[in-house]
Amino acid sequence: MSNDCAVDSIVGEPFASKEEAHFFCDSVKPKMGIYADFRHLKAEQREGIDYRIHLRRGASGVAVMAIHGGDIEPGTSEVATALAASDHSLYLFEGIKDRGNRRLHLASTRFNEPMGLRLARESELVVTVHGCSEKDVLVLVGGLCLPVVSQMRRSLVQAGFPVNHRDGLRGVHPMNVCNLGKRGQGVQLELSSGLRKAMFPDLTRSGRERTTKVFHRFLAALAAALQESHTWDLMESAEVKRHAETHLLPSTGNRSPDGA
Repeated sequence: MSNDCAVDSIVGEPFASKEEAHFFCDSVKPKMGIYADFRHLKAEQREGIDYRIHLRRGASGVAVMAIHGGDIEPGTSEVATALAASDHSLYLFEGIKDRGNRRLHLASTRFNEPMGLRLARESELVVTVHGCSEKDVLVLVGGLCLPVVSQMRRSLVQAGFPVNHRDGLRGVHPMNVCNLGKRGQGVQLELSSGLRKAMFPDLTRSGRERTTKVFHRFLAALAAALQESHTWDLMESAEVKRHAETHLLPSTGNRSPDGA
């Protein structure tokens, strides 16, 4: 690894190759934002005061994760919790500061909080729930587990939710936390600001304590698709690799490549 890259592992585990290490460093340095990784965040932010972590294990082999929960991307914790229900594992990394919670945002390609990373790697399938800034009501569905991605897209469309995609938020890089499960294939859901606002009276903490019919219709569509995911036929690794290479595009705006 070149000397200009100070990161040589994720939570003490070496990268699988020099190429993986270089991608990590290249994706972090240009769009580093406030913190390069969880170690830097933890050095300045206080658990229980600025952020909190919730982890509950389920028996299904599926992990539902909101790594930008609480007031980082409001509404994602509530959706993830409802989707996980009692069957699936649940992980929440939540911003609980009075203000400035976006400072706690770590991109999906460099989210390395140890408990969340361990849960992802121990799970058969990881589904991550994020928020994006689009004002229209829509869902961006990505990830490398294409059979489940396709099923979720169909289920959401049938329930009346517009589904789209956006360069840089496709969830196809192998270092994206959604793809860190045992099979290396997961699902990334990006919920627009317009959709999240339609799910609650408002996106304040008190407003998110109540949900609307849109919330329940959305969760019913996702839960139905996830229920069918136990029968998916995973793609051959070569096909997954071709898909990732085809869709992995340079970053846009203030996002790291593929790092919601």
